[in-house]
Amino acid sequence: MSANGPRPTSGRAWLGYLTAGLVAIACYYAIPREGFGVAARVIMYCLTSTSAAVVVLWTALRLRTGARLPWLLLGLSQVVYSIADCTFYVNHYLLGLTGYPSLADVFYLGHYPLAVAALLLLIRRRTPGRDVQSALDASVLAVVAAMLSWLYLIGPRARLDQPVLVTAASVAYPVMDLALLAVAIRLFLGTGKRSGSFALLATNLLAILTADTLYVVQQLNGTYHAGNFLDAIWLGGNLALGAAALHPTRSAVAEPTAVREDVLGPGRIAALCAAALTAPAMLVVRHATGNTHDIPVVAAACAMLFVLVIARLAVLVADQRRLAITDALTGLHTRRFFVAQLPIEVERARRAGGSVAVFIADVDRFKSINDGHGHPAGDQALVEIADRLRRAARAGDVVARYGGEEFALLVPGASPAELAAIAQRLRDSVAGSPIEVTDSVWLAATVSIGAACYPEHAGDPAEVIAAADRSLYAAKVSGRDRAVVGAVRPESDPVMLEHLCRVADQVDLKLSAPHNSRAVGRWTRLLAAELGHDEHAVKVAGLAGRLHDIGKIVVPDAVLTKPSALDGQEWQLMRAHADHGFRLADTVPGFFPVARAIRQHHERYDGSGYPQGLVGGAIRWEARLVAVCDVWAAMLTDRPHRRALSVEAARDELRAGRGSRYDPDVVDLFLDLHAAGRIDSPAAGRVAG
Repeated sequence: MSANGPRPTSGRAWLGYLTAGLVAIACYYAIPREGFGVAARVIMYCLTSTSAAVVVLWTALRLRTGARLPWLLLGLSQVVYSIADCTFYVNHYLLGLTGYPSLADVFYLGHYPLAVAALLLLIRRRTPGRDVQSALDASVLAVVAAMLSWLYLIGPRARLDQPVLVTAASVAYPVMDLALLAVAIRLFLGTGKRSGSFALLATNLLAILTADTLYVVQQLNGTYHAGNFLDAIWLGGNLALGAAALHPTRSAVAEPTAVREDVLGPGRIAALCAAALTAPAMLVVRHATGNTHDIPVVAAACAMLFVLVIARLAVLVADQRRLAITDALTGLHTRRFFVAQLPIEVERARRAGGSVAVFIADVDRFKSINDGHGHPAGDQALVEIADRLRRAARAGDVVARYGGEEFALLVPGASPAELAAIAQRLRDSVAGSPIEVTDSVWLAATVSIGAACYPEHAGDPAEVIAAADRSLYAAKVSGRDRAVVGAVRPESDPVMLEHLCRVADQVDLKLSAPHNSRAVGRWTRLLAAELGHDEHAVKVAGLAGRLHDIGKIVVPDAVLTKPSALDGQEWQLMRAHADHGFRLADTVPGFFPVARAIRQHHERYDGSGYPQGLVGGAIRWEARLVAVCDVWAAMLTDRPHRRALSVEAARDELRAGRGSRYDPDVVDLFLDLHAAGRIDSPAAGRVAG
């Protein structure tokens, strides 16, 4: 027995039912319409209609998941519908009672509310969140359908000189069909799986709505007679509903699905454009024919469509803004939003004489999760950690994904005395329980947190972030899984720094480019200064450029200086130099920011780089500067596998990578500085960088 209740005896039961039903329809039309054939036709029609009710109810009662209630309502709707069929055909064919409206019409109209309720429940279950864009699109199409129904079905019937009950019944059918059509459109345009059962349910709705519309048209034309081709469409729709209930994917029809991002495909755009133009077209037609009866109705439809289109555009703009400031993986704010919001909060605190705190949290030993369990497990861990940090934050705090495995929290109004308690709350929220990264693997996770606040630890936004970054480094070197508040800026060990610079020079000599690391450091400092960073930040950026390739010291010379293309294993060894460089630089006190920039200098702006596959602003700004300076130096010097490029060719290569491999703003600044003569040649500075 499955979790969704017992399945039919065969996964093909739905196909067998559908085939038998189609044979029954063929028999219905083959039976003579006189003598005993009349009773046989009635029995055949009623059995076919009733079979759908029995099948749907039987299946619904056997389901044990959230799919049960909507299918139960669909089954009850079909029960009422089959009672209406039996009443109508017995009265019409056997008893000769052809009055209109009749008891059968009461049942026919009574099945609509149950069907509408079932579809609304399916919509709610398939899309637990808000899907405003689909609702607005469905509303546009429904308004147009309502206008056309009024013009060609409801209005003409309402204006006929006939008894009130006849008019009421004749108008009730298209009105009910409109209600069913509106929710059906919303169901079709919404999220959720398009399974086999869903397709059969859609066929049922399409058949019923088509036959009902043609029925009203035939009544208006005086051409309707019982037993015509509409019976085949109605019965086919009933059979499709029964087959949908028997289909193995019936439970998937009610399975929840996350709201997808608002992507207007060509088909939907074409449908919405055609719908929006229909009402003005109807005004032209009415004017041309001199028919002014329903001009107010068409004008009202135009007004409603105008409002809906404006609302659709507003939702689209809001969604695009949300996407621009929301991290796709975790749902938190992006680093760009965080950095933009911090100066606003600092200025507000400055005017009010208050304070604002920044917390930077780094997941401890996150690389071991990716290496040991794969990147999907790492992503799942980040999603859960983000959710725990979000729950630990207060309303009004800004929680952002600051980098690959880094998160940041902006807390307006937090005083220096509160920072330690807030940091502890964040740590506890992450480490409180293991995280399920796969179906059978649970991992403990901890974070190291650095905290600082304005004006206690820094006087401007950039300095607040730098102070929090230093505190994070202090937490890391103190053993991880701890928080440090307002750490002082450490001084690096000059002996260790000199040693790393010698390592960088040694790598340059191996590559026959003896001055490249010095040049990259020099250019990176220049870019950082031009971007307005303070002296310490410029120094960090310059050191990251000076030492960016120190990890290559552990790459075998045969790989490092190979004159031909690297094979897969050799390329793996080469790619590892970014992590090796991070570990080497991280041994120097105060070099954690430098080390992270070294690790990330081969990340690409579009996310195709290594070792972490970071995208855009998730890459540290120092690393984005180093990436451009590094490739410029590489292109202008001979390498074992290729000759140096000309300056113009190098400029073209940088432009080609703008926005994909490299930060476009950094490329533009670099090329402007080069054009102004401020970027010298790689061999220009021969003194220690």
